[in-house]
Amino acid sequence: MARIGYARVSTTDQDLQVQLDRLRSEGCEIIRSEKVSGGSREGRTELATIIEFLRQGDELVVTRLDRLGRDTRDVLNIVHECQQRGAFVTVLDPHVSTRGEMGHVILTVLGMVAQMERRFIKERQREGIERAKKLGTYKGGKARFNYDLIINLHSGGLGASAIAKRVGCSRMQVYRILKGFA
Repeated sequence: MARIGYARVSTTDQDLQVQLDRLRSEGCEIIRSEKVSGGSREGRTELATIIEFLRQGDELVVTRLDRLGRDTRDVLNIVHECQQRGAFVTVLDPHVSTRGEMGHVILTVLGMVAQMERRFIKERQREGIERAKKLGTYKGGKARFNYDLIINLHSGGLGASAIAKRVGCSRMQVYRILKGFA
C-alpha cells in the first residue's frame, strides 16, 4: 500500500512548494505534480499516470479538493476510477477520505462547492473586464508565453518536449500555440 501525493497549480508562474512540503510531511512516498488548469482533465498527464498505476489499497493524497479538479463530475470520476482500482482518495484540508461512506458524500458536496467557486471566479473576472472596457482601461490579459520564441524554436528544429522544457510550459501548450500559427 502506497501513499501517492498529487500537487497541481493552474499556471506555470505559480509555486507548488507548499503542496509538495505538505504531501511529504504526510508520508507520501511518491509525489507527482503539474502546472495545468484543473478545469478539465485535458493535459493532466501526471494525474493520469497516478491513476493508471494505482493498486489495491493505495491512497491518492491531495492537499485540497480543488487540486484534484474544479468540476464536480471530473472529481467524482477521478474518485470512481481510483475506487475501481481498489484505491482510496484522501483530501488533507479539510481531512476527508473515501475509506468510509461518509467521505463520498462529503467529497461530492465539496466538489460541488469547488465547481461553484470556479463559476464565481469566472463571473467576477468577466464583470471586471466589462467594467475596465467601459472605462477604457482594459488592455487584455498578459501573454503567459513568448509565442515568437516558441515558433522560432520549432522552426529551428526543436521538438515540443524540448520547447516546453525551455519555455516552462506543457507540451500541450506548445502544440496549441503552434497550431494557432500553422
